[in-house]
Amino acid sequence: MSGIGEGQRERSLGRSAPLLGVLLVLLAGWFGWSAVQQWRQEANGQALEEARDQAVQGLQEAAAGQLKQLQQQLKNERVQQALQAGDAAAAALAVRESWTGVEQVEVLGADLAAAYADPATFGYARLALLEEALAEGKPGLRVVRDAGGNRLGLAAPVQLGSLGPAVLYVRQPLLRLTSPLDQVSAPSTGFLGLRQGAHDLVAQGDAGLAESAEALARPVSGTPLRLVAAVPNVEAGPLGLGSLASAIVALLLAFVAVLLVVGRGRLPKTLPLPRRAAAAEADHGPTLSESLQMAPPPVAGASAEESAPPPPPPVPAGELAAGIFRAYDIRGVVGSELTPKTAALIGQAIGTVALEQGLREVVIGRDGRLSGPELAAGLAEGLRRTGCAVIDIGLAPTPVVYYAAFHLRTGTCVAVTGSHNPPEYNGFKVVIGGETLSGDAITDLYQRIFEGRLVQAAEPGDYQQRDVGADYIQRIADDVQLDRPLKVVADAGNGVAGALAPQLLEAIGAEVIPLYCDVDGTFPNHHPDPSEPANLEDLVQTIKRFGADLGVAFDGDGDRLGVVTGEGRIIYADRLLMLFAADVLMRNPGAMVIYDVKCTGKLSDHVLRNGGSPLMWKTGHSLMKAKMRETDAELAGEMSGHFFFKERWFGFDDGLYAAARLLEILAQREETPDEVLAELPEMVATPELKVPVAEGTPHALVAMLVAAAQSPDNPYVGGRLSTIDGLRVDFPDGWGLVRASNTTPVLVLRFEGNDEAALERIQALFRSQLQPVLGDTPLGF
Repeated sequence: MSGIGEGQRERSLGRSAPLLGVLLVLLAGWFGWSAVQQWRQEANGQALEEARDQAVQGLQEAAAGQLKQLQQQLKNERVQQALQAGDAAAAALAVRESWTGVEQVEVLGADLAAAYADPATFGYARLALLEEALAEGKPGLRVVRDAGGNRLGLAAPVQLGSLGPAVLYVRQPLLRLTSPLDQVSAPSTGFLGLRQGAHDLVAQGDAGLAESAEALARPVSGTPLRLVAAVPNVEAGPLGLGSLASAIVALLLAFVAVLLVVGRGRLPKTLPLPRRAAAAEADHGPTLSESLQMAPPPVAGASAEESAPPPPPPVPAGELAAGIFRAYDIRGVVGSELTPKTAALIGQAIGTVALEQGLREVVIGRDGRLSGPELAAGLAEGLRRTGCAVIDIGLAPTPVVYYAAFHLRTGTCVAVTGSHNPPEYNGFKVVIGGETLSGDAITDLYQRIFEGRLVQAAEPGDYQQRDVGADYIQRIADDVQLDRPLKVVADAGNGVAGALAPQLLEAIGAEVIPLYCDVDGTFPNHHPDPSEPANLEDLVQTIKRFGADLGVAFDGDGDRLGVVTGEGRIIYADRLLMLFAADVLMRNPGAMVIYDVKCTGKLSDHVLRNGGSPLMWKTGHSLMKAKMRETDAELAGEMSGHFFFKERWFGFDDGLYAAARLLEILAQREETPDEVLAELPEMVATPELKVPVAEGTPHALVAMLVAAAQSPDNPYVGGRLSTIDGLRVDFPDGWGLVRASNTTPVLVLRFEGNDEAALERIQALFRSQLQPVLGDTPLGF
């Protein structure tokens, strides 16, 4: 029997050999084809990197050549004579006539007043180029959007005779920079692009690879440009093998296939096979028993039907104080200026505007002020009068109200908050269709009420209550986690941020020591305004008592952040913005970073050194958010402690989220938080100084100071004037600012110098201009 069995196996092998041979040949072909494809992809990748490096070298030489020609033009005798005479037009003409092929030449005053008057038309990239040249004190270039297309822009700081600092701008055809790209060729399966910020200026190859091209990017030295490159991912061979391993396996399989075919002739051609019983009992096997069919029980409603608060009676529009409709929000004294009746009218006006934009759902929330519940009830009733549905999230920081509008997909929300004002104040921050209302849009609400242009629906809108606090915390914790634990003191100043801040910071991995985190609308311990150093004294002491790594403080509604180091040093918001900017720009090179006029003069340089585009803008959270949308900026910040992250967040001001991002950055570093924060550039500076003036006079007073600065007898000789928001004068060794507050009747001042002597000189200069205007009013410096 054993002989018959062996013969049967040999017979089977003999018949199977051709089939096995064919199978092995197919497998060998598969592995071989994979090896060839991988070799081709690797060769394409190498060719692409060689093309990229060649192009980078050519671009750097072209850029250096253009800058060298610009410097030569500045040495031109005609140009020098025109500049010394203060004749901007003659200087521009001299450059244009001696530099063949230039498209435009301008000489602009260092205040860039024309540019800031309409920056969108002037061009943000062009404005950033001029700011960079003035800040760095040397020529620079970048690609700008000008004359309806991409152009090469060059700029250099100059002295325009007795008129002071200025900047020369030259517009060239883009080809003068990008011509080296025409001399290289990217593989058709790859991608090669010249990129500035997030925009591809010139591209070759497969555009579908553009999003992954940063991995092989190389900077073009001396410019904000980089050359990005990408090839398709090299697909691993069968079983994850590389090209060499796949080739070896293919050869082995082919060899075995040959052996099978050649050896087949040695096997017996015929052998008798015994008949074997073919009838085998079919085995159907047991089937699974039928499972019991159970219908799921009906889901009960999430909550019982909520009843809205009783409607307040209507109030005549004439009783509404126009003064509560301010630049950034609606704010006034409760009882005399704000009541549930006026809140209802304001809600009705907001609902009317929302309906005109096709929006029918509005999220509302309130901070911890004692007047919050009754004003929120009045607001809800007014909104419902228009037919709008109200989603009330109750007690919540303002940024959580903003978040709820995104999370619940309403796009519209109202936060009932007095922000950092005294307890007797309250107000409303309004977002309609994703846009925070300010200026004329807020004034329009008053006009609608005064003129009776309000919608009155036949049936009131729905009312429901929701809690989104847990969703807010989870959303942040899913994205932000600390690499190592940090001990943090969180001071909410008895504001509404105390309801969530400790839980949020613990959720991302911090050890939290809460300070004044019980919500109390009387603010019994200190005023919730972290921009005032006096309000941080308890935080400093608590940090030292517990040996904490850091302290964070929030304002009354949680949209602003203050920071104190473990050593008790206050880190002002403009220095924090430097840290945030460096972090964001690592992932978003070339991105726009916006800061307000109260921020340090070192901020612009810091953003530029980290590969970003800085833009100084007007103070005000709503103005900042509007400018971010207009410029597509990734980050913005104000000296007051408002931080706006579009990268990984929603672009609204959020003190709690900013605290989480700060801890994330600090936990990634090996140094202590004190050491990391000490590395940030610092100058001798004052905090915000506030000079009380008569109601209604701040803007007129600032206008007088601006007029004097722009007169022929300009007292700020050698300084660069900026009038986008008040009067800011930048000197080589410091700067000073005076602006009118848009929320209270005060003048806001701030000064900074490289040293105490520079600071005192700049303060004395401003003092000499302020005293004749303000008379005996104490200046505080």
